[in-house]
Amino acid sequence: MTAVLDYLERQREAMLRDLREFVERESPSTDKARADAFARFLAGRAEHLTGGEVKVVSQDDWGDHLLLRVGGGEDPSILLVGHYDTVWPAGTLGSMPFRLEGECAYGPGVFDMKCGLVQGLWAIRALHETGREHPPLVFLINSDEEMGSPSSRGLIEAEARRAAACLILEPSFHGALKTARKGVGIFSLRVTGRASHAGSEPFEGVSAIEEICRQTLDLHAQTNPRTGTTVNVGVIAGGTRANVVAAEARAEIDLRVASRAEAERMTALILGLRPHHPEARVQVEGGMNRPPMERTPQVVRLFAHARELARDLGFELEEAAVGGGSDGNFCATVNPAVVDGLGAVGDGAHALHEHVLIPHMAPRAALVARLLETVVEVVR
Repeated sequence: MTAVLDYLERQREAMLRDLREFVERESPSTDKARADAFARFLAGRAEHLTGGEVKVVSQDDWGDHLLLRVGGGEDPSILLVGHYDTVWPAGTLGSMPFRLEGECAYGPGVFDMKCGLVQGLWAIRALHETGREHPPLVFLINSDEEMGSPSSRGLIEAEARRAAACLILEPSFHGALKTARKGVGIFSLRVTGRASHAGSEPFEGVSAIEEICRQTLDLHAQTNPRTGTTVNVGVIAGGTRANVVAAEARAEIDLRVASRAEAERMTALILGLRPHHPEARVQVEGGMNRPPMERTPQVVRLFAHARELARDLGFELEEAAVGGGSDGNFCATVNPAVVDGLGAVGDGAHALHEHVLIPHMAPRAALVARLLETVVEVVR
């Protein structure tokens, strides 16, 4: 049981070298040239570490995606999912370099989620180096997760549909696995009123700003701590000058829901907004960007199994439901056997203090390795 963990503990410095190189090769979501360069590098490194075969899935607008296949046969595959894109623009390393301080490794994208990629690849290598058997593996690594996976969603769902189970290498939630994720809706609201002089003809106009503020209050009133539904109007803009009744205004809306039924209800409500002022015009566009990942019986079984494996490896594992979405949400739409948050332990995703806890890298990689060995029997 400890052979895989012992091997990975001995490879700690090699894993850290990979982590440094992954982080120092910047790969912003919106920089195709840098993303493609990282994909080429990662393809070579993945083949070297795992002995598998990488297929590059070329993209026109986003970075290329990677499909690593390890092993073959008639058995259903296990799907691992991760992304190499980051929210950090090129040049961030100048002010936020990769560095080791005590038990932490810092740098842009180190937690979300380049450490998860390192741990996943080394988990596969550990199985081979210790002579362990495993079913066929597919490791899908995409380039656009931080943007909502616009070009990779179809690929993710296709591979998830074929898999026995889906293991998502997104960062953990303070060490906990993510057994439920809210769905994410993105909407834009545009209001058209009528301009007039705010001083000489204040009542001739129809204020788009007043209307959009009333709509904002209505939307925020839909937030419900009991159901977990939250609505946030995060951006409002409108008008031209202080002395002009605003003829136009717009808003950007974020919706989070815990269930598919609530996603359908709230989507219909938002798309069906009607104006308060009879002469104002309201237009709404958008929808669900990611469906909810619900805590299904299969998820419960997977987590219970992972917790037992973690105890055998010497650490306790908790679970959490989180508000953020990931590609695990897409997997869950076609395959209920999903567990998320199997990647790094650390903190600061998308923040200046982004870091991972180095002592957790080997144990978490060992947990992934043990899941790859055993998870098919759990979901049958």
